Amino acid sequence: MTSLAFDYRRADSVDQALALLAEADPGTKVLAGGHSLLPIMKTRLARPDRLIDIGRLNELRGVNRLGDGGLSIGALTTYSELLANPAITVYGLLADVLPTIGDVQVRNRGTIGGAVAHVDPAADLPACLLVLDAEVVVRSARGGRTIALTSFFEGAFNSVLLPDELITEIRLPAASGDYRSAYRAQEQPASGYALAGAAVVIGRSTGGGGRFDRAAIGITGVGECPYRASAAEQEFLSSGDPAAAAAHATDGVLVASDIHADREYRTALIRVQVRRALEAAIERVG
Repeated sequence: MTSLAFDYRRADSVDQALALLAEADPGTKVLAGGHSLLPIMKTRLARPDRLIDIGRLNELRGVNRLGDGGLSIGALTTYSELLANPAITVYGLLADVLPTIGDVQVRNRGTIGGAVAHVDPAADLPACLLVLDAEVVVRSARGGRTIALTSFFEGAFNSVLLPDELITEIRLPAASGDYRSAYRAQEQPASGYALAGAAVVIGRSTGGGGRFDRAAIGITGVGECPYRASAAEQEFLSSGDPAAAAAHATDGVLVASDIHADREYRTALIRVQVRRALEAAIERVG
């Protein structure tokens, strides 16, 4: 299939992109890498009246260290560019997830900011950024703001991003040497999207008596959007048992059911992935 006709504008600078967004109507979409938006336009699940192409804005690319030791990832940084950057070696789950996203073409064109903005319920990366306590930096012609990723997602393909706002960077706090992370997922073979995926960060501080005092568990492919499994986190902190924590992975969540996995199977599947991710992270803690 082909998409319906639309107006096309290519921005030559961030300021021009913001100016175009300021005058945009609800039918306007931002085009970055295009690997998420263009397929759903071709199937007419999305029917934008106008595309604003920001794909050539090099000022939104790159990975840089922040003054506090954190990481700034430009919104147009591709999966491949992030994977190749040595700065991510301290974030173990990023090294786990990035090579598994899509195929080589997707990783070479798909962008980090696009993955966050699109809010696909089965995308791998957003769940990983959730447990890393990432922040989203957005700008508009009116000004800018920084949003905690835990407050960013609202539902399938829906976020708190306003129509005139543009994601410019993703910020990760400095990685602690006391914490380890991992990502495990069962992919849908044809699409590569997660049927059920789990991202975890765990750790223990010095003098903590050997008990874990940090547990963050992010889930994708299961609910309307990526989410933190708070009940599973609390169980792991209490018991230290990956299987016991995994049993709470879907507490309070309406588990998705579709042609690829019904609700019962997907619930069982995510429990396996949470357990595996926790076990992998525990092994890395040593």
